[in-house]
Amino acid sequence: MGLLDGKRLLITGVITDASIAFSVARIAQEQGATVVLTGFGRMSLVERVARKLPEPAPVVELDVTSQQHLDGLGDRVREHVDGLDGVLHSIGFAPASCLGESFLDAPFADVGTAVEISAFSLKSLAVAALPLFGAEGGAILGMDFDAAVAWPAYNWMGVAKAALESTSRYLARELGPRNIRVNLVAAGPVRTMAARSIPGFLAFEEAWAPRAPLGWNIDDATPVAKACAALLSDWFPATTGEIVHVDGGFHAMGV
Repeated sequence: MGLLDGKRLLITGVITDASIAFSVARIAQEQGATVVLTGFGRMSLVERVARKLPEPAPVVELDVTSQQHLDGLGDRVREHVDGLDGVLHSIGFAPASCLGESFLDAPFADVGTAVEISAFSLKSLAVAALPLFGAEGGAILGMDFDAAVAWPAYNWMGVAKAALESTSRYLARELGPRNIRVNLVAAGPVRTMAARSIPGFLAFEEAWAPRAPLGWNIDDATPVAKACAALLSDWFPATTGEIVHVDGGFHAMGV
């Protein structure tokens, strides 16, 4: 019997089979869940990747900045499942000006885009998915990169992640009475397409494994995916507003 037997999950953020979200979808299926994916822009690519899962998953189009897409999400998801027990928010984007060497030069329009897509979209997705949850509730889970400190090159995406963390706490407060838990997983660096777009990502690669007491493999998203599966299951019934670090212990170490 799997950890997620009978669960119906909506998973965003699958772009390639190296995506953290892909690993979550794979582990979830192996643990008995029915999975629906979302994609935007490169739908044919997401559909092709979806066929690499143990059980090919349907893909629905979702632009989290489009109110029309958000309003229609319920109908599109119901074409494949009759409701949801869990949602994974694995969405983040920042224009090039928000990443790299200079924190001081990014214009507000670009910063606003980063915050809208990377943080505000957690609220947008939660509201859009809310009618799909039953009275028994479920779980909404977001992917984080620890915003407690300033990181090299991460710049305004780090600010967006701080906003994501705060948003998750307020959502936990609002959705708790509906029996919906809202948590984040703060993952260590994984070599995904998104990570490769961050200037200076090599600095994370070089520093992480030596400092993390459990070590860290940047090419393996499985530990992160297993934590996500656990938080989407019924085994954390009284945990909400939490940030679970899956980073080999890096966050707890000093110099």
